[in-house]
Amino acid sequence: MGTFRVVTDAPPAPPRCAPVLVVSSNKGGVGKTTLAVNLAIYVRALLEDLPVLAVGLDDQETLDRMFALGLHKSGERNLKHGWAQRSLEGVIQLGEYGVYFVPSPPDVSLLKGRAENPLTLRRILESTAWRGIIVIDTKADLEALTLNAFHAADRILIPVADWGSLEEAAKTFRILERSTLGVRRARVVFTLVDRRARAAAGSTLFHALLEEVRRRGWNYYKTYLSRSPRVEVLNSGSSTPLSILHHARGTAVHAQMRELTQEVLQDLGLARFAEAADAPGEGPSILWGKRRLAAATPRRSTAKSGVANFLGALRRP
Repeated sequence: MGTFRVVTDAPPAPPRCAPVLVVSSNKGGVGKTTLAVNLAIYVRALLEDLPVLAVGLDDQETLDRMFALGLHKSGERNLKHGWAQRSLEGVIQLGEYGVYFVPSPPDVSLLKGRAENPLTLRRILESTAWRGIIVIDTKADLEALTLNAFHAADRILIPVADWGSLEEAAKTFRILERSTLGVRRARVVFTLVDRRARAAAGSTLFHALLEEVRRRGWNYYKTYLSRSPRVEVLNSGSSTPLSILHHARGTAVHAQMRELTQEVLQDLGLARFAEAADAPGEGPSILWGKRRLAAATPRRSTAKSGVANFLGALRRP
């Protein structure tokens, strides 16, 4: 398995009120949205005092079906309205699993027309002044809204499941390299991994992809996400997708999502707060191998003050 290549000389991100994670792939069917929504849920579980906001830049309403607490109401304010008023403050809703979300627009074509300036979303998020972490799920393209997400991102997570998605990932890296953004904010995440699948050269497909990512010098997270029929059913078995955290216990992906989330938090400088919140406490808990993660008990510990100090530092110019 590969190692997590942390870049220590990356240029400082522009001032903002919250770390922004963007999950992006120009190829469909690689688990992009599954990664985005479950990452938001796991961050919320690991850091109970850190508000998590999920934003979807497409019109498939997957985030709505995952997080909405009730039926969609006619005339409900959504991302389109937040974009027009240059702030998401009036359209954010509290959703399932304690994750906040912005309802998706019925059509993103109008948004694309208003996203010609690639800094628009970044400015909207700065105006919103969210006091937590933001997870953005992009459409499976490299058009205006996705480019806006890249300019707003602290980290861009790029799912790679096969050679097709690896070559599409190369397009993202080229865009970042040719722009003022640079590639240091991008991280490959290996998804839908089947350790039995073989590549043409005789090695496993996963190791072939891993070696190619290393050869190209891309940064990547060491934790991969396995292919799981049970997880696939969570996404397609009903009109409402279900979380891996709550409905896939006992699967490899259940533990892998936690490990990946901790890597991401480490990458953002938040891992020590997740570890503090991970200490045993009273109330119901979820067993993660030899460690326990509180599922419902509020934490009033160093984790809370630490997160507050961290976010306060982000808000300072």
